[in-house]
Amino acid sequence: MKFQWKRCVTLGLVWFVAGIAAAQTKKQIPDADVISRSIKAIGYEVGGGSTKVIFIGTTAAPNASGEAKVEAKTGGTNIDLKVKGMPQPTSLGAEFLTFVLWTITPDGSTNNLGEIPIDKNGEGKLSVTAPAQTFAMIVTAEPYFAVSLPSEVVVLENDTKKNTKGKIFPDNSFKLMKRTQYAKLGNPLALTPDLKNVPLDMYEARNSVDIAKSQGAPQYAPDIYAKATSSLQQAENALSSKSDKSQIITIARQTIQFAEDARSLSAERQEAERIQKEKDAAAAAAAAQAKEEADARAAAEAQRQAELNAAKQAQMQAEADAAAARQKAAADAQAAALQAKEQAAREDAERARAATAALRKQLLDQLNSVLQTTDTPRGLVVNMADVLFAFGKYDLKPDAQLKLAKLAGIIQAHPGLHLAIEGHTDNVGSDEANMKLSQQRADTVRDFLINQGLAPDTVTAVGMGKSDPVADNSTADGRQKNRRVEIIVSGEVIGAKIG
Repeated sequence: MKFQWKRCVTLGLVWFVAGIAAAQTKKQIPDADVISRSIKAIGYEVGGGSTKVIFIGTTAAPNASGEAKVEAKTGGTNIDLKVKGMPQPTSLGAEFLTFVLWTITPDGSTNNLGEIPIDKNGEGKLSVTAPAQTFAMIVTAEPYFAVSLPSEVVVLENDTKKNTKGKIFPDNSFKLMKRTQYAKLGNPLALTPDLKNVPLDMYEARNSVDIAKSQGAPQYAPDIYAKATSSLQQAENALSSKSDKSQIITIARQTIQFAEDARSLSAERQEAERIQKEKDAAAAAAAAQAKEEADARAAAEAQRQAELNAAKQAQMQAEADAAAARQKAAADAQAAALQAKEQAAREDAERARAATAALRKQLLDQLNSVLQTTDTPRGLVVNMADVLFAFGKYDLKPDAQLKLAKLAGIIQAHPGLHLAIEGHTDNVGSDEANMKLSQQRADTVRDFLINQGLAPDTVTAVGMGKSDPVADNSTADGRQKNRRVEIIVSGEVIGAKIG
């Protein structure tokens, strides 16, 4: 039977459930599951009237096109979208059943505005309101409507017309979910859906539960996954008993939301498990290296003690052989013993300094394997660049969390260390805002390290604002270098007093 994509949605409640997915913003997704892409964004003028943008088909859908009427208002930005020439979603992959419209803000945040119903002629419409004023728009093929991140199968991208009103922001980077996250065992029903008797929402619901299961939700998010499977059974029962179509759709879309939550939580928990394993491995490696150094120092000390014992035995023999000149020999021996003691003391001090220097260099090398670290009179200064935080915010990105977890494992392998965390900004913005942001970033790093097992009384945090620049704030490169968080590692065990 020919694949029909036109659906009839008659209840406002159904669109309310879709709005739940649209309200989801950018989540922390493991880097291994996403790819990066950039797109042109447009800043629409509030109160400037409506304007039009066009949509251009990608290599995935070269015959597709569209146009949107956009009008920015104080309460949000209205979007009236029309598309045509759209392919059947399953032609792009058996896992894809629908199309979703997304906005992308300049900081890379993506917002699901809802799915686009497509009729048998490949045409569709969608009227929605976006909360942002400046954004790009794309249309992606998805396995169900309630996805929290756009898939990598982009079919339409926005572009400007000659008379489009708004400021252009080129090259805005954002993340796309790899289609492997939606891979599953093939569902034959998904290839030839009977939309005359079964709403498309039922196929999306089945798809969403299958995908959540394939991504480990039964193990990593069992409670939410159980709700999804229970809700799917309710939908199947309503379908088999020929219940009202609106009731079937409502339960099916509820199932989709549960399944997406289970899949997303499963991915987050698997990423946390991976970070913990890497932290444990870093800590074990550091501990093994520290033990090797300690064993070497113990062997050297044993050799020194053997040499001292041999010297004492030689002194006693010399005294016995010099009985006739005991007084003179005793004086000579006393002088020799004093000299040996002084020499031993000097050697002990030198060994202690060498051991401290070796430990300091060892720790410097270990920290440099995670983040850029510099040896200074204050201690070992670990530099966290501004790119490890969301722009203008103090949330740690997944890569920053992984690096800090490794750093915590290394620090735990060396007792006696103290961490002083300092947040710094450039000179853009007010003194109060810069001081607040720098303190928030420093506190975020401290809280994360304490959660990783470091003792609270060994970690301090302070915001420095713009007071201590390391580069010229008059250039973009200089300002980026000044936006940083520094972790000063000190302690007597590495020859730096705890300040």
